[in-house]
This record gives sequence, C-alpha cells and structure tokens, in this order.
Amino acid sequence: MDVIKGSEKIPTHLQGAFVTIGNFDGVHLGHQYIFRHLIEEAHAVGRPAVVISFEPHPKMVLHPERRPFYLITSLEEKIRLLERIGIDALLLIPFTLEYARTTAEQFVRQVLGERLRIGKILIGHDYTFGRNKEGNEAFLIAAGKRWGFEVEVMNAFRIDEMTVSSTQIREAILAGKVRFAASLLGRPYNLAGEVVTGHRRGVRLGFPTANIRPDKELIPAGGIYAAFVLFEGNRYGGVLNIGVNPTFEDRKLSIEVYIFDFHETIYGKTLDLLFIERIRDEVRFETPEALIAQIDRDVARARELLAAQG
Repeated sequence: MDVIKGSEKIPTHLQGAFVTIGNFDGVHLGHQYIFRHLIEEAHAVGRPAVVISFEPHPKMVLHPERRPFYLITSLEEKIRLLERIGIDALLLIPFTLEYARTTAEQFVRQVLGERLRIGKILIGHDYTFGRNKEGNEAFLIAAGKRWGFEVEVMNAFRIDEMTVSSTQIREAILAGKVRFAASLLGRPYNLAGEVVTGHRRGVRLGFPTANIRPDKELIPAGGIYAAFVLFEGNRYGGVLNIGVNPTFEDRKLSIEVYIFDFHETIYGKTLDLLFIERIRDEVRFETPEALIAQIDRDVARARELLAAQG
C-alpha cells in the first residue's frame, strides 16, 4: 500500500481513483464495510482504491485543551490495518490550524478534482468536511456534476440494529467492556508499549510482571484482564493488571502483565497487549498471601478464557 503524506505530489497512477474520506479512528467494522465496498467498486473497473485521512486527528489540533486524546488506533496501526484490508493507497493530509480554514470547495477543487481527478467518492451517511462542515452529501453531489465524479453515500453499519461507531467503542473500552469493544472492532483492542522498570513486587510474589509505558491514552478501566501478549512475532497468554496496586498503597496508575511460560528479560522492548476479557475489579488484600491466592485464581481463569479463543 502506498502511503502519501500531503496532496501536492500525488503519483499519476493514483489519478482516477475511487476514494473515501474520513478520520477512521479504530478502523472498526463500520469502516471496514466502507473500505471493502470501495475496493470492490474500484477494482471492478480497474481503478485504485484510496483512503484520504488527516494527521494528526483534527480534534487534537482544534481542541488541544481536551486531554486526554482517546484515539483507538495509532497511525501505525491504522496503516497496518488498511493494508491488511487491501486498500491501494492512503493519502495523509497534514492537519493544521491553517488547513482547518480550507473550505469544502477548495478541498474538492484542489485534492479531488485537480490532483486526484477521482472517478468516485464514497462517504458515510453523516460525514462532513471543510470549514464549518459545509462539505456534506448535497454539496458533494453538486460538485461531482462539475468535476465529473460519482458520489455514493453508505448507510450506517449495524449489528443487531445497533450502529457501530468510534464513540461507542471508546466508551466501551473506558468502561472495561473489552469483549464488547472487540465485537465492534472486529478484533481485540490492543495497547502497545515499552517495558519499563517497576517495583519488582511481582518477582517477590512469584508472578514476575512486565510494566508497560503505553503508546496511547485510551486505557481500559482499572481491573484484571485476560490478554494475549505479542512479542517479536510470538503470541503468549497473560493476565494483566491496570490500577494502583491498593494492597501496597501505590498512587500512580500502572499497567503490568504476567506472561505465561515466559522467562526473558525484556526491559526496553515493546509488547503489544490484546485485551480479551475483564476478569474482575482491582481490590485491596489484607496480606500478600491473600493476594497470591487470588492471582493464582486469576491466572487459572485467564488461561480458560484464552484457550477458548484458540
């Protein structure tokens, strides 16, 4: 898949493309529905299928005071997922405060008309773009008549009469409902991060853990989770804790994972955590021995849940 940063130098082989445009945070089942239809339509007539998106996410530029930024996917994840689906090219437009003043008319003329010379555009049923969100369905249909491209508006993707949305997925993750989030994403929610030095209490308890500095701010609710751990091309089972370790009266949030049947030293390396199921809340235990007994039960439960995943 081609990844083009900026619309000034679009390769000639992408001209005439069929495109869709959006932020596509999460690349969830609703997005995938649009992408697969785009690929089918484009390839049926020998055209490339191109996704147009913005980097960074416009909300990070327009509202920097609204922290944290709960993005479901990093840019690297988004690129990997789009390539796996079969998209031919991703056009990333740098989003700045200056670019935010671009009108829908300017965007259509400069990007869709003059530079890409698109044959067709697919948009979600409620998507808008351009200054003051003036680029809607009616605007695009009128612009298409001037520039010679078709417009197709995709209906919302539903599961059991429920519309799949990035907002719904974020809320589910923040509530710890990771199995539900996975049913809307089409895959488990993942959190990657560097392994950093912790308190090493896990070693003393007999359950050495890897402490993670996460790459995203969207952290599932505190508690104990069954998770898969990806490391250097291999997948391991694990039980993961998000919280403040109340038994030891810590105050800082930590993310640590006990990896089953794993004995390597991996400080400074990157792990990818796939959240499968939330097992329980984080609670305070009166003694380390009571905590160890509960961890034993958590490990057994996590192994059961992960075995069911295959």
